[in-house]
Parts: sequence; structure tokens; C-alpha cells
Amino acid sequence: MDFTATEDIEAPLDQVFAEVSDFATIERSIMRHGVELQRKDAGDTPGVGTTWHADFRFRGKKREAVVTLTEYEPPQAMVFRTVSAGLEAQTRMDLVALSRSRTRISVAVDLQPKTLSARLMVQSMKLARGNLTKKFQLRAAEYARMLEDRLKRSA
Repeated sequence: MDFTATEDIEAPLDQVFAEVSDFATIERSIMRHGVELQRKDAGDTPGVGTTWHADFRFRGKKREAVVTLTEYEPPQAMVFRTVSAGLEAQTRMDLVALSRSRTRISVAVDLQPKTLSARLMVQSMKLARGNLTKKFQLRAAEYARMLEDRLKRSA
């Protein structure tokens, strides 16, 4: 099952990539939402193989996920692989310069169930695909606006 969203941001490509790859800030934001997050590699510099372990509650159950940065091509792309209880997800983030001061960011998430329970969950998601797609695109738009505002304030 796939979800995609594309947004344009009024900021240069290099600045946008620097913000979306500022993992320390993103980690703090995720932890404020109640997720226990541990970075598993030693370095501060992001790169292929950077891995996080997350513990969180979803639908009343404690869940775990391992997120690994599998592709890192500054300033154009990042790909993350997430594995959690029989469900694998690949998240691809592509950035394209539309002009010196405008950047298009595209996010695509591909969910692959690996167990029967994960297949049932994905199947139920397919039934609500319209609502989930709308929510995904709204969240992407909110993130793009927040990112744009943050970049304008720092300029």
C-alpha cells in the first residue's frame, strides 16, 4: 500500500535539505510525542546505516520499530526502511529545486505486510484509503508550512 504527497516550499534546496536531515531536532520532536527513541550508531553525522530504535504505543498496545537510513544523497534524497512487527515500510523523500528560492519535496511511503496480522491491518487500511490518504497529505502540508516558517524565521 502506497501513500504519496508533494509540497512546494519557499526556500532554497540546500536549506530545506539541511532542515529535513537535522535528525537531532526531529528526534526531540518525536520524543515530545511520547515515543522512546534511541539512536543506535555512534556518529553525529547522518549517513547510510544510521539507525533508530523506537518504542511507542499504538492502538493501546506497546510497539517497537527499527528505522534505518538506507540511502542518503544530499541534497536530493533520503530513503528510510522501517521494520515493526511483521510490517515493513520504505519512506522515500525527494527534494527538487524549482528555482533558487523554491523547493519541491515529495514523500512516498510503501507499506509491505510480512505476517498475517500485518496483512489484516493493511487490508483494513485499504478500506479507509481515502481518509488515510487525505490525512497523510494534510500532515505533509502542515510539515511543509512549519518548515517554511522555520526557514523564514532563521533567514
